Amino acid sequence: MNLLFALAIIIAFIMITRLTESAIHRFGAARDVSQFRMQYIVKTVNMGLTVFCVILLIPFMGVEYSQVSIFLSSVFAVLGVALFAQWSILSNITASLVIFFGFPYRVGDHIKIMDKDDDITGIIEDIALFHITIKRGDELISYPNNLILQKGVIKNPKPKVEQVKEAEPVKETSSKE
Repeated sequence: MNLLFALAIIIAFIMITRLTESAIHRFGAARDVSQFRMQYIVKTVNMGLTVFCVILLIPFMGVEYSQVSIFLSSVFAVLGVALFAQWSILSNITASLVIFFGFPYRVGDHIKIMDKDDDITGIIEDIALFHITIKRGDELISYPNNLILQKGVIKNPKPKVEQVKEAEPVKETSSKE
């Protein structure tokens, strides 16, 4: 009987990962997100689903709850220390998921990040798992995902290519016959 439950969980896991992957790709295509960016999100969601599936499978593999609780308390203690030391990495990954599903700006948009020290104005070049790359003139600025969710962001119209500053008068040439 345990084998049937384990098999059902594995089949459900495979179906859910395929459905989530196709849903993320549809959502990304509708919002014109790059394929590379969608793969980040698919991998992150699949890691979470895999951990959830393993947790569901543990009781069906003959492991007792007391053994599982000792193991999980040890794992969570180590993870707690590790994540406390690396909280910014975890917050950037979480912010990356929020940005994928709810960020109103896209690659190529001209934005201004309101910061008390230095306003950053430029064009979004890339949105990665940990940071957003903004091009300002010849500079490339990496701005952390968790900070961009905390700051005010203004979407500017795309900068227009400057026309000729002042039209110089055209000299008339007279043809003498």
